[in-house]
Parts: sequence; structure tokens; C-alpha cells
Amino acid sequence: MSSTLISLQVGLPRIVPGHDGNVTTGIFKHPVEGRVEMRTLNLDGDRQADLTVHGGQDKAVYGYPSEHYPYWKKQLPGVGLPWGSFGENLTTSGLDEKTVHIGDRFAMGGAEVVITQPRLPCFKLNLKFGREDMVKRFLASHRSGFYFRVLREGEVGAGDEIVSLHQDENRVSVRDIVGLYLGENTSRELRERALRVEYLAKVWRDDLTEQG
Repeated sequence: MSSTLISLQVGLPRIVPGHDGNVTTGIFKHPVEGRVEMRTLNLDGDRQADLTVHGGQDKAVYGYPSEHYPYWKKQLPGVGLPWGSFGENLTTSGLDEKTVHIGDRFAMGGAEVVITQPRLPCFKLNLKFGREDMVKRFLASHRSGFYFRVLREGEVGAGDEIVSLHQDENRVSVRDIVGLYLGENTSRELRERALRVEYLAKVWRDDLTEQG
């Protein structure tokens, strides 16, 4: 099955009201027309707010499957859900957490990327949707999306084919590693395979090492 970049979103940090005062967040994204340069740390026109937990090479660009939107439309009736609603830079078609692996490499447009980790939502997702249970529901759905590291900078745009260049030989899916994090899978063999993945994000490597 072919994979495609359906929509491209960027956004600059903005200040929104939170329970304990104003919060700066970059979760609000808007679609971009035309082509955009994908760089080592983000897309042109995109920024992360709190660089202690967001951004960096292992969280340069966030992708989310378009196939998940029908599920959320049923879960959140009456809520407008344009592409980018979950803070993703890339809304994709043909990629799924069960079938893509940490360390898988892809080409899109002029760029080359590699999957480094799933997305673990923070409280700002609750702020985005104006409900206290959104983080919990997002985790429980197992629809995490995935972060990419940019191996080669280049222009990308909606409609670009996402071409598989390499499947990591350790075969640890994005869904597998979420299962390890949530304690749903306690396989030592799976954890050891995950630790062998070259491009596994450091924060996940440290967490899995501590589990051992």
C-alpha cells in the first residue's frame, strides 16, 4: 500500500489560559499551502514552546495518521477536527503504529526521515481540546502517532509520496514500544530488541534501560 503526505501543518508558540495561569504552547498548527523546507529541528515556520520536553533532533517533526480521524470524530461528536488537530506537522495516509517500526526510514519530497519514538501527550492536549480527559483518552486509544528525526533536509508538501527506504531489522513497532511503556507488554525479549534500535530516542532508551 502506498503512503502519502495528506496535509502539512506548522505553528508558532502562543499563550493560552491554563488552570494555574497562562501557558505557552506550540500545539496549535495550521495547514500550509505549497512546499516547505524540512530542517534538522523543525519545518520552516514551525516552533516548539518548551524545548525541555519538545523539539530536538528526535522530535523534529510529528506525524499522525489520517486514518485515526474517523475514530476521533465518533469519540468527540460536535468537535471540529481539521487536519493538524492533534498538533501534528504531517498528516499521513498509509502509515500505522502497528506496521511502522522505530528506526524505519522514509523519503518524502526532498527530505529523508527516520521514526524515533511515539508521542506521549502532555497536559497541553487537554488545553487544546478544552477537556480534562483528553490525555487519558489519547493514551488509551493507542493512536499515538510518531516522531521523525530528519536525516536529510529538503522541501516537502501535501501530496508527496512517502517512500519506504529501510525497515529496521529489529522490528519493534511504534505500538510495541507504547505497550512496553504502559506495562501492557512485559516481554524482556522485546525490550532488548528495542534497545538495539540505532535511532531509538535517548529518552526512551534511558527508560527501557531503567526497566531492566
